[in-house]
Amino acid sequence: MSSLLGVFWLLTCALIASCSVTNELTTVEMPVSSGNTDITRLWGAYSPFFEAGTYEAPPAGCTINQVHLLQRHGARYPTSGASTSIISGINKLQSVQHYTDPRLDFLKTFTYSLGVADLISFGAHQSAQTGALSFTRYSHLINATNLPFVRASSSTRVVDSATNWTTGFSAANHHLFNPSLSVILSENGNDTLDDNMCPNAGTSDAETNTWLAVFAPPITARLNRWAPTANLTDAETFSLLSMCPFHTLASASTAFVSGTPPQLQLSPFCALFSVEEFAAFEYSMDLDKFYGTGYGAPLGPVQGVGYINELLARLTNAPVNDSTQTNSTLTGDPKTFPLDRTMYADFSHDNEMIAIYAAMGLFPQRVPLDPRGPAATAPGREREGKWVASRLVPFSARMVVERMECGEWNTRDEGKRKRRENYVRVLVNDALQPLEFCGAPQGGGMKGICTLEKFVESQGYARGGGGGDWEKCFSA
Repeated sequence: MSSLLGVFWLLTCALIASCSVTNELTTVEMPVSSGNTDITRLWGAYSPFFEAGTYEAPPAGCTINQVHLLQRHGARYPTSGASTSIISGINKLQSVQHYTDPRLDFLKTFTYSLGVADLISFGAHQSAQTGALSFTRYSHLINATNLPFVRASSSTRVVDSATNWTTGFSAANHHLFNPSLSVILSENGNDTLDDNMCPNAGTSDAETNTWLAVFAPPITARLNRWAPTANLTDAETFSLLSMCPFHTLASASTAFVSGTPPQLQLSPFCALFSVEEFAAFEYSMDLDKFYGTGYGAPLGPVQGVGYINELLARLTNAPVNDSTQTNSTLTGDPKTFPLDRTMYADFSHDNEMIAIYAAMGLFPQRVPLDPRGPAATAPGREREGKWVASRLVPFSARMVVERMECGEWNTRDEGKRKRRENYVRVLVNDALQPLEFCGAPQGGGMKGICTLEKFVESQGYARGGGGGDWEKCFSA
């Protein structure tokens, strides 16, 4: 995001919900470790946002007339379950009297001080950056009577990400246009921005545990040699791997509070592992998303149907037609679900975004990911490489659907009126998606762009309520 006209906002307080944004300019420099490998891109869903592609303006003759942003919350502390395992592993290492490798010496004075699940300052900064970028990129759609309509799922970190986005958006236009968070969807009820409504949905535990049993034992054995009597388990080894991103990003947050330019410096936990081991960590995340709410989960994609139907309603200026996750009281009221806005911003979670990708048909996989590892795929059926968690759902991941008018002058039948038609393109972390499922050209100026009509037709799974899958969420 360094291309954002040099405008990066500095957060000035530690309490994320009440953080304000100043006009001080700053950049975030990403670390590179082990040659040319940037290990921050091997942290799966714990990777800080990075562009998976280069954003390109619409082709000549096309003008964007509506934008839909779906964004994951920014970087956070570990969840409660992850924290328990992390602390267990650290306690075991710190109980050892003598380390045989100096890379563990930092633990002699290390104190674990991470919070639980809340947004960190670095994550708030990420959201503010995207808000500023959204105004810069789509300012032609905004005026005093047509502000972005913003919603968030009710988790605190998601709500805080939404409000930091609005702060960045406002700051980028010098506070002339100040959107607010209009709707918070309760995660205890109907919510198209969270995967909380399918009781029969399975988990990815079987697949991730299979892979853990393949890649983790040699790492666990090495750490136990470095820390005799620690008796770490493979699960604790995985948690210690996760401390590399969690501690790195949380430590960077102190720079925001102190007012110094934030620069990511790798945590000493990162030095305990190799690039190859972080690649294995990333693949575990790939499996988790694929078999959690992605294509590998029988009831995964159906959990994205509600959002897709809301998206179609907004794109076509028609009432929402859905019987899955939507809250009909909200979607039936123009105050809580307007259809006349030019920009919408929704804030969500990574697992829900994966379900939405799968429901839409993004990142299709001809071959399921192999829990035994990418190298275990049968000969001739190599992994496609499309399904990589750090490229799909890093912290502050975003999917953007742009509706645009394209067309040529027609002087024969319409009295020199400009004949235009609506088209759609989809970007995930700025990477243009091919949209083969709606007949988008795969080359040329209209690459990855299909007509709105064909896009709507292509979403038959969502328009059909998930083809019976939603009912399976509740069947005995």
